[in-house]
Amino acid sequence: EVKHGRVCQLAFLGQIVTRNGVHLSGDIDYSGHSFESYPNGLAAVFGDSAIPQAGALQIFAFVGFLELFVMKDSANGAEPGDFPGDF
Repeated sequence: EVKHGRVCQLAFLGQIVTRNGVHLSGDIDYSGHSFESYPNGLAAVFGDSAIPQAGALQIFAFVGFLELFVMKDSANGAEPGDFPGDF
């Protein structure tokens, strides 16, 4: 659960930062759409100027890959729930 708590903290921080108008610089795709051209919050997923469906599926697949193969609850053979080096 430590992993999920940290992910939630990052998501909340990202929401606060983008709501204050801070976006990544540059283009999000080769068509020239900038990060600032997409709205914040649920409007980025649902709405007229939402992220294209293929892009949303790529994000979903990447997060699923991280969840299943990279961000495991047990690190370096430790027991589940035991996080070596954690405070």
